[in-house]
Amino acid sequence: MSRARMKLPAIVLTILGAGLGLLAWSQTWFELVLASGAGAHVTAEVIAVPGSVASPAIAALSLAGLALAAALALAGPGIRVVLGLLEVVLGGCLVLAASLSLGDPVGAVSPSVTEATGVAGREPTAELVGTAVATAWPIVAIVAGVLVVAAGLVVLVTGTRWPASTRRYRSGLERADGDGAAPGGSVDAPERAASDRAIDDWDELSRGDDPTDDTNHPEPNR
Repeated sequence: MSRARMKLPAIVLTILGAGLGLLAWSQTWFELVLASGAGAHVTAEVIAVPGSVASPAIAALSLAGLALAAALALAGPGIRVVLGLLEVVLGGCLVLAASLSLGDPVGAVSPSVTEATGVAGREPTAELVGTAVATAWPIVAIVAGVLVVAAGLVVLVTGTRWPASTRRYRSGLERADGDGAAPGGSVDAPERAASDRAIDDWDELSRGDDPTDDTNHPEPNR
């Protein structure tokens, strides 16, 4: 596939990565079981910790990816390079956010511990964490970030050769403006003059004058 034809695949890959990030964010990332300690009343039930708690930044980063995909569809060659760089950084942030949560499950589930027990603070909540088992969704979020990074690299390599999406539309508008009106957007001058003459002829008839007889025309400014 030529570089000029990589526009659609790059945009689709961006949307896929961002959408996958949003999906992962809405799912359960950790299954938490509390342990007794620190004098807090705890339950033995498994607490599902969603991505919105474990890594809240994933949502904002994914939405930014979707917005970036829309911008890529309309941007010119120079702006595409800037957007490609931003997309690589954005995908890297997605990978980093998911990896930090996966690497520190106790810190990731801390807000859920506070909600369940009322105990706040990193060390007190860490004492109440019995087990925090990760699901597959943090890995999915990391994959989403990798896809966004890959899409950004595609934009950097091929973006300057993508076809312009609005060139035909703009040229059509320019032709329509040129055919439909005189310079400055005014109505055609001969048509307007003919309309004025018809009004003058009607005024002369209402006064009893014959507009076809030059001798009966009133003097100017009379």
